[in-house]
Amino acid sequence: MTQPLEGILETALYAVDLDAAEAFYGGVLGLEKATRHGNRHLFYRCGGGMLLIFNPDETAEPVPAGALPVPSHGATGPGHVCFRVRGERMDRIIERLQEAGVAIESDFRWPNGARSIYFRDPAGNSLECAEPRLWNLE
Repeated sequence: MTQPLEGILETALYAVDLDAAEAFYGGVLGLEKATRHGNRHLFYRCGGGMLLIFNPDETAEPVPAGALPVPSHGATGPGHVCFRVRGERMDRIIERLQEAGVAIESDFRWPNGARSIYFRDPAGNSLECAEPRLWNLE
């Protein structure tokens, strides 16, 4: 049987302070902003997919009449996203984070030799950068 899903198109995190999220994801991590809609959401291009940052206070509200029929959604507490980073770029990411005063919570190698680092965004979401070989995706 062929798997019908082709991959992950978008991943969502939640942050009440979109200004802090914008400074972090655009400034510190250097992602390309695709759009921002007021205090509701902030979208970034990331490789072949999209990273969506939603304000949970805004997205939990019912959709207004005439708007796109996207159901209300949201999450509380920190989420997790892992970014694909090839080994030769990992040290540059660490330098950017350290220059911005972002603490690296963990930096280690998995049993298969893939390297991962963990850190947090301003909303407390757990972020990871890992080599694609972690999941044999090279």
